[in-house]
Amino acid sequence: MSVWQLCPNIHGVTAIRGCNQTEPKAVSEPPPASRSRPRVSPQLNRWSRARSIRSGRKLDRPVPRTQTLESSPATPPPPSHAFSPPLDPDYADAIDGDAESTASKTIYIVSDGTGWTAEHCVNAALGQFDYCLVDHGCPVNTHLFSGIDDAEKLLEIIRQAAKEGALLVYTLADPSMASSANQACKLWGVPSTDVLGPITDAIASHLGVSPSGLPRGALGRSFRLSDDYFRRIEAVEFTIKQDDGASPGNLDKADIVLTGVSRTGKTPLSIYLAQKGYKVANVPLVMGVQIPSTLFQVDQKKVFGLTINPVVLQSIRRARAKTMGLTPESRTNYFDMDYVRGELEFAGRLFAQNPSWPVIDVTEKAIEETAAVVLRLYHDKKHKCTMPRISKRY
Repeated sequence: MSVWQLCPNIHGVTAIRGCNQTEPKAVSEPPPASRSRPRVSPQLNRWSRARSIRSGRKLDRPVPRTQTLESSPATPPPPSHAFSPPLDPDYADAIDGDAESTASKTIYIVSDGTGWTAEHCVNAALGQFDYCLVDHGCPVNTHLFSGIDDAEKLLEIIRQAAKEGALLVYTLADPSMASSANQACKLWGVPSTDVLGPITDAIASHLGVSPSGLPRGALGRSFRLSDDYFRRIEAVEFTIKQDDGASPGNLDKADIVLTGVSRTGKTPLSIYLAQKGYKVANVPLVMGVQIPSTLFQVDQKKVFGLTINPVVLQSIRRARAKTMGLTPESRTNYFDMDYVRGELEFAGRLFAQNPSWPVIDVTEKAIEETAAVVLRLYHDKKHKCTMPRISKRY
């Protein structure tokens, strides 16, 4: 009996052939659900079992099959490849039917790099379905596979995606890998989205040059310690030293100065911006505490005010006080509503006296969203943007 192999080429998965045959056979469709399923790797089985346990689903291991895939005369060999890993008997059958026993949906995120691009795109898209993901009981599980740089790993993941009925979202810089993913997804009926390919093709057409096809970190791509790298390191160090109003004499050295009352997100926003290479200082506004004079002496285009809804601020402060061991009976007005409103009014009067400071309401804004607003306004001021109506929309 011939040994079945998958014959990959530079264009992906194209044919199945036996080692004692010279002509390739047409690729067969995946077997129906009532027939034997393709084997999957032990590692992916373990991942699936772990997700099942975390989601609270019961894993009922079915009775082991008495007839193997090879010995079944009625079942043609499923799509597989020469590097198909051995079947782990401890996990081989535990997953069968398990992925289909839940109403949750699965999204596989595959990348030959860190996967941050694809992961952020998926999370941004999932944000459009908040109304149903929580309230209407259609949960989504995402699983990131990063550093997938060869066809063996890629096809193994796609086979598992076919078994779980998952959506595959991928960013693969190598055109042959992307083509393999596309063809394998069509072969096994896996819905898929190529995040990187279309925009890369568009930029290549716009620039009139071809992309390298190499993922970040691949051999052949040189990453020198550039000035940008050292600038980001320096920015992080500076920002940490300037946190919470420390060293107000150095405010003139900052690229961006944030000010606002306690718990408006000044510190996490500062660190996020610093990782992008901006030196950030933050100055807290507290009633009864003198504001450093240097805040009014620096270039006022650098200063940004942060404000927040008082009810939200009170809940944040109450949670913060709880982590610090404070109780409602403690003698503190830190999360008292009258005090919270008073501090916000105090900050509001200061902002009104300095109209050149943009005031950003961070209520229900993620750090990334607030940072995007700050950077847009910062660069609009720096480059004297000619669209003020757009610049003031924050």
